[in-house]
Amino acid sequence: MKASEIRSKWLAFFESKGHHIEPSASLVPHNDPSLLWINAGMAPLKPYFDGRVVPENPRITNSQKCIRTNDIENVGKTRRHHTFFEMLGNFSIGDYFKEEVITWAWEFLTEKQWLGFDPNRLSVTVYPEDTEAFEFWNKKIGLPEERIYKLDENFWDIGEGPCGPCTEIFYDRGDKYGDLNDPECWPGGENERFLEVWNLVFSQFNHNKDGSYTPLPNKNIDTGAGLERFATVLQDVDSNFDTDLFRPMIDRTCEIANVTYHTNADHDLALKVIADHIRTVAFAVGDGVLPSNEGRGYVIRRLLRRAVRYGKSLGIDRPFLFELTKVVGDVMGMYYPEVVEKREFIERVIRTEEERFHETLSDGLTLLGALVSQVREAGNSEISGEDAFRLYDTYGFPFDLTEDYASENGLSVDRAGFDSAMEAQRERARAARQESGGMNVQGGALSELTAKSEFVGYSELTVNAKVTAIIHENALVDIAGEGSRVLVLLDRTPFYAESGGQIGDRGVIQGDGFVLNVEDVTKAPQGQPVHHAIVASGTIRLGESAQASVARDLREDIVKNHTATHLLHKALKEVLGDHVNQAGSLVKSDSLRFDFSHFGAITEEELADIERRVNEQIWIGTPVVIESKAIAEAKAMGAMALFGEKYGDVVRVVQVGGYSIELCGGCHVANTSQIGTFKLIGESGIGSGVRRIEAVTGRHAYAYMESQFDLLKQAAGLLKSNTADVPKRIEALFGQVKELGRDNESLQAKLSRIEAGSLTDKAKTVGDVTVLTAAVSAPSMDALRGIVDELKAKLPSAVIVLGAAQEDKVNLVASVSPDLVKKGLNAGKLVKEAAAVCGGGGGGRPDMAQAGGKDASKLDEALKLAEELVLAQSNVI
Repeated sequence: MKASEIRSKWLAFFESKGHHIEPSASLVPHNDPSLLWINAGMAPLKPYFDGRVVPENPRITNSQKCIRTNDIENVGKTRRHHTFFEMLGNFSIGDYFKEEVITWAWEFLTEKQWLGFDPNRLSVTVYPEDTEAFEFWNKKIGLPEERIYKLDENFWDIGEGPCGPCTEIFYDRGDKYGDLNDPECWPGGENERFLEVWNLVFSQFNHNKDGSYTPLPNKNIDTGAGLERFATVLQDVDSNFDTDLFRPMIDRTCEIANVTYHTNADHDLALKVIADHIRTVAFAVGDGVLPSNEGRGYVIRRLLRRAVRYGKSLGIDRPFLFELTKVVGDVMGMYYPEVVEKREFIERVIRTEEERFHETLSDGLTLLGALVSQVREAGNSEISGEDAFRLYDTYGFPFDLTEDYASENGLSVDRAGFDSAMEAQRERARAARQESGGMNVQGGALSELTAKSEFVGYSELTVNAKVTAIIHENALVDIAGEGSRVLVLLDRTPFYAESGGQIGDRGVIQGDGFVLNVEDVTKAPQGQPVHHAIVASGTIRLGESAQASVARDLREDIVKNHTATHLLHKALKEVLGDHVNQAGSLVKSDSLRFDFSHFGAITEEELADIERRVNEQIWIGTPVVIESKAIAEAKAMGAMALFGEKYGDVVRVVQVGGYSIELCGGCHVANTSQIGTFKLIGESGIGSGVRRIEAVTGRHAYAYMESQFDLLKQAAGLLKSNTADVPKRIEALFGQVKELGRDNESLQAKLSRIEAGSLTDKAKTVGDVTVLTAAVSAPSMDALRGIVDELKAKLPSAVIVLGAAQEDKVNLVASVSPDLVKKGLNAGKLVKEAAAVCGGGGGGRPDMAQAGGKDASKLDEALKLAEELVLAQSNVI
């Protein structure tokens, strides 16, 4: 059975059990700083589990793409370690529980229309105290007691938050993979025979801060099954790498390298690593992560470089990974169209990184050569583990390559030291990484809000409503007095709740005897707009009538910025390329901010083009049409879905003529002409492959341009010119400064010659060496070097050390003529020790070096030491 068929059957089976099919989320977590990657099927569903959001359907199923990189070194060495994998899951948010999930798991695994596993090959593990699960498996399913194993570790607990027992399902792969006489050959033991294929977690307790456990208000089900493992069993192959999920990548790599799979163990390891890593990299880049030296980008860079190194072990000495992107798309594109749609962009990113790394490997060999020379000069025979690790970590230079090169040069490498440095790095990574827990404890007043609230703010900004809930200090109350900070729910409201990057509205809620100033609006777990307000006067009571009014001027500014954001998104794609995707946005009343995926800086010409395109759409006055449509119809129209947003079966489509079409629940202008003006005010890189544009519209754009014109007028005043001539006047001033600089250099050269002429008489003979040390007047290091250069012409065989005090600091320059360098005198060592007297340091070449110091009072002492050092060195010559 093909992996794609297994995935389809999984989703179809649980859909038949009333589950909503949740599309796979991006690998980049949305609004979840606790995770570096989406690393489990439940990770994007955390808001449902901890009660922040109530799903429309409490039964959910998915096939979620995941990345885990905590055990990279084992990839390819075992049958099942991967950095990228698909987790099949079914979930219940307070709906069904143990009996249903166990019954359905057995049905899906054993019924012929689904997976058709032999029931006699299945065993399970349960938590010893979970008698319910044991009884369901034994009495209802009919699993013999001897195939139900009780394990203490079958309890899923990640600290404070939801937790509970679990049951794991194992498939017996047969005698080929293990002898039952082996004490470890049983479900849960260290063996290859019993393969865990599914884990059912029964989330039924809260792990409290004090360490105690209490029952959850709503019990949940969270399960995870590995698509790759199912495929291994159903395709009856030795490992996950032999399934149709990996073999196409392996076979294509074999063609490129001209090797054969399953004929050489080292080659097989390389082929598996490459197949695994290219899947991870292709999907991550497709989700907007670009190689860099930090965070997710560092992970991708490391995987790419690791794959390139293994390619070299196969004899591939050119960029080749990018060619495998098409194969990944062929295998995975049916369910994950992004790896096909973004293929050109993914290939471009991977190829660029490969080419850079090939250059880096060359640089690494140069550094390694220098390191070998240093070790030999020091009289050692071993490269330290720290140095080998630095080559590996900083330059991606593999340990085995370091070891081979060292061996060729008669040296060894400290493997234990390298392993120790590697483990220290892992510990730092583990300490920095927050695991996928981080869920809030269920409960609280907001989670108890079940009353409906109708949002009417698309068309109305003032409405009459009724107060249906008041929360004060996290408790539902019937009354709140003046000065109280409250959360208020209305049966209908014109206030927009913060979402999709658009901030919540502000305004006033008032009634008979009370006034509330609304400072923000957010969504409750079940989606109702909740007004964050302070009781400005009077007393508010539950059930009272009120008039809710949005601050009209702020809303009008917000809608201008929101529609401008849509225009900006489209303009970015037109100018920079279709790879541009939204990575976040903030739509406020006074400005907008838009984050998007793009590698490399944006030129001034590109920014001007982007700004012009947005303004052209404003100038032509295009109507903004907003309609509700079925999700399939909207996508067929070409509507862009925004980063991290979840959409129902019916979506809101915002269309700006034939220019821009997006799915969006926000507020917009009726016609682009209402935006007035769009002005970019900032562009920057904010992370690996992510850029940010800031802009203003309408009256705020006018105010910004007025402030810029005021600055121009101030500059014109200082330059004593009109505004039109400011550039020309500045250019003339630059010319004058340049001319003055040339005059200054000429005068400085003359002063250097004069200074040098008066110094030659101070030269001494120390041993057989002519030495000149002196404190001189020189305003800069350049000037000091100029004097030394003049002296070198007058003293062709000499050691010259000059110093100049600049306020509290010292500049030092040392020169040693070529004949004395050959005898062992060294300007770099000389100036370094002299500068140390002044509390500084420096160095340079044997013939010329410079240094700086912090204590000008020690200059004479430093120069005296320099003379003594020359004497000491000349006595050795």
